[in-house]
Amino acid sequence: MTVTVFLSLAACTVGPDYKRPAMPVPAEFKELKGWKMAQPRDHEFAGNWWEIFDDPYLNSLEQQVDISSQSIAQAEAQYRQAQALVQGSRSAYFPTVTGSISANRFRAASGQSVAVSGVRTLFNGVFSVAWEPDIWGKVRRQVESDQASAQASAASLQAVRLLTQATLAQNYFQLRAFDAQIKLLNDTVEAFAKTLKITQNRYAVGVAGKSDVVQAETQLESARAQAIDFGVQRAQLEHAIAMLMGKTPAELTIPVAAFNAKIPPIPVSLPSQLLERRPDIAEAERLAAAANAQIGVAKAAYYPSLNLSGTNGYQASTFSNLLTNAARYWALGPAALALPLFDGGARGASLSETIHSYDASVAFYRQAVLVGFQEVEDHLAALRILEQEIQVQAKAVAAARKAVELTTNQYRAGTLSYLNVNTAQADALNNEITAVDLLSQRLVAAVLLVKALGGGWSTAQLPTSDEAGGETEWSQFLPVPVK
Repeated sequence: MTVTVFLSLAACTVGPDYKRPAMPVPAEFKELKGWKMAQPRDHEFAGNWWEIFDDPYLNSLEQQVDISSQSIAQAEAQYRQAQALVQGSRSAYFPTVTGSISANRFRAASGQSVAVSGVRTLFNGVFSVAWEPDIWGKVRRQVESDQASAQASAASLQAVRLLTQATLAQNYFQLRAFDAQIKLLNDTVEAFAKTLKITQNRYAVGVAGKSDVVQAETQLESARAQAIDFGVQRAQLEHAIAMLMGKTPAELTIPVAAFNAKIPPIPVSLPSQLLERRPDIAEAERLAAAANAQIGVAKAAYYPSLNLSGTNGYQASTFSNLLTNAARYWALGPAALALPLFDGGARGASLSETIHSYDASVAFYRQAVLVGFQEVEDHLAALRILEQEIQVQAKAVAAARKAVELTTNQYRAGTLSYLNVNTAQADALNNEITAVDLLSQRLVAAVLLVKALGGGWSTAQLPTSDEAGGETEWSQFLPVPVK
């Protein structure tokens, strides 16, 4: 009967069992309507998500991120740290064994009846075992909490990896946009130089005024200055890409290339599936599970604890006899059942703290879900609206080019002043630069949409509860460190 009661107590685990917090989920993304580029839904990102942009140089940069990125290395170390915490909490399931050797030289107090009088020396060798059975599940809840925290750390690692990859892709496309804009400005400088030559010739024969020459020179030098300014921004993006790859700026030089990137089809899953695909949402959900388990740890403090111990020792008057011919003694106990009666409200405060912490983690999880929905909607809208803007801007570019052609011909014919040519050329240049910038914005929006959708990741890739503790090395059980 006693054994049955003890076993039933040992199976108790106090505290609430975890259930994922409920969250209302829309049936479909609002901004997906009418945007056919987001189809089809019947497949997901295969392998490395950035390969959908079909840019070999981007692929080569992205493949180096996992190898040397210090942000990812830090997140990996934090995940291993979380695994070690799981191993540490699991150790509480087992008894602790200690060994000690002591020497004691003494003389009995005068007037006492002792078997051997005078000064004595005693050597002791003792092995002690102590164990606290996990009757109320305190250890189990702590292990559960640490396992969920380790899973959250694994999701955080993926979130850092995805952020690093996406940021690199954004910087790369912006850098390529600067390549295109710098080329555009260099070509424009050549055109402006020709116009300046024409104006100087007209001034030399008295057809144009000095002001026309000055305006042409100003326009030419302004274009050169703008090209130089874009070069500064390109260099900064190149340095940022090097940092994301874990390299110094001196180790990376990205050659100038044409800006030929296109927006690829991006599969968009249902909103309900987004909860399973974003690592930041998975991290928030696992942190809520960890906080829930801590409520059980705090509640277990209200229940009595049972401590069992045993001792086996040897005693001798000389050290050599301690190893060969010592007197043996042993003891079972003490076995102590302790019930805390008053602690000034410490346990109540601890329980309240864990409950409030769980409430905060639930709110954090729900906020992460809302942010996820918002980001997908934002980037879907950006892709759709920017596509429309690009089409309109293309018409503006064509009109501006035609205006330059017409005003230039009229200026040469002497029917318009150079101010008209200057204005038309400036408008054309600004429209060309804007067209490149819009394409860059749309590519960045595509990258951010992929990131908002999780980059092909899913919660199925999280470690299981058993895997969250990692591999336990045999050296951890040794009494001395080997690392």
